[in-house]
Amino acid sequence: MAIISVINGPNLNMLGTREPGIYGVLTLADIEQSLSQLAEELGHEIIFYQSNAEHDLVNRVQQSKQDGVATILLNPAAFTHTSVALRDALLASDTPFIELHLSNVHARESFRQHSYFSDIAEGVICGFGPKSYELALLAAIALIEQPRE
Repeated sequence: MAIISVINGPNLNMLGTREPGIYGVLTLADIEQSLSQLAEELGHEIIFYQSNAEHDLVNRVQQSKQDGVATILLNPAAFTHTSVALRDALLASDTPFIELHLSNVHARESFRQHSYFSDIAEGVICGFGPKSYELALLAAIALIEQPRE
């Protein structure tokens, strides 16, 4: 069993009501419940965290190693395009992570098409709505269960 941390950035607490045409109608609690069930079925522990504050996200990432987190699933939301601090925390923590997004950021406004995280992530999953979380969890488990070369 591994511990997988799901870290969500700003405004994701508004899922379900925030631009449902882009982000869907499920709430973050709905996504967490579904993901918890899947992780449990697959024999892994999952912990969730969401904050609108960059420093809180940095602190959570920094704490990952001490908490025994094997992999982080990160939806940095708007910090995708702005946060060098969160990028530096991920590099310093040395915890593998998968970047994920509900929307296809590459099909959106040009400023949303640049990520400070994609080049250091194990992989990026975007554009599948809430299913992006499930796909990221399955990818994280595959990374955990395959031996590193």
